[in-house]
Amino acid sequence: MIFMLVCFVLPCLLLLLYSFWTAKSFVIDPTFNLNNYFRTLFAAGFWRTSLTGLNNGVWTATLSVVLSFPAAYYIVYRSTNNNAFYLILLSWFSSYLVRVYAWRTILGTNGLINSSLMKWGVIDSPIEFLLFSPFASVVTLVHIMFPFALLLLVSALRDVKPDYIEAARDLGASKAQVLFKVIVPMAYKGIVAAFMFTFILAAGDYITPQLLGGREGVTNGLLIANQFRSAGNWPLGAAMAFITLALFAVAYILFTQLMKLFRLSPGRRYHD
Repeated sequence: MIFMLVCFVLPCLLLLLYSFWTAKSFVIDPTFNLNNYFRTLFAAGFWRTSLTGLNNGVWTATLSVVLSFPAAYYIVYRSTNNNAFYLILLSWFSSYLVRVYAWRTILGTNGLINSSLMKWGVIDSPIEFLLFSPFASVVTLVHIMFPFALLLLVSALRDVKPDYIEAARDLGASKAQVLFKVIVPMAYKGIVAAFMFTFILAAGDYITPQLLGGREGVTNGLLIANQFRSAGNWPLGAAMAFITLALFAVAYILFTQLMKLFRLSPGRRYHD
């Protein structure tokens, strides 16, 4: 608790305090005001980059959860050992930037995909949208975030005992009913955690979109980093960060409400 208070809560509170100050020529003026928030809220560029980041986050989180759920199910209920799990986690042993540049090579005009398709006669010229596009950013981010989602889902599914699944089948539930009325509601917290964890990391990432997203790939993470790193305007960067945090909170509320709408949350019991 002391570690969390000193290394996490206190810096966040200091950053929140900074957001109400101003900076001129790298000098902080500790006069309380809301100018940084108003300046950010009425900046079209901030919302444009925020939309890019949120779009990357939603697609990455959705694909990461959807793709990792079958893998987690296999590891928990079908596999007799954890070899497949360990093989997937091995990707963490490679550098983040190495994976980004690897996908840049694969998706490039002279990369593996375009070269193979041209060699086989499928296409006559390289496919341009594969690189320097939102597609490239999302594909790379899914590759990076997949192990995180898998780790959380495996942990959540281990709490869903096989006895519950067998009981549902004995009561006449189909495979789809077992999945959506037993497994998903019982693994609800893990699914939400996997989605939000990958969403926040992907939406806040600015290195991958900057290297692979092209001119339209700039996210608000880069704007915030530049305020701290280049412009020296810590108060404005702090205000941007907390507004982005509010957007993440809205995304969390929307996702949980969407789960409830489709009756995938454990909060209520439905009898059809």
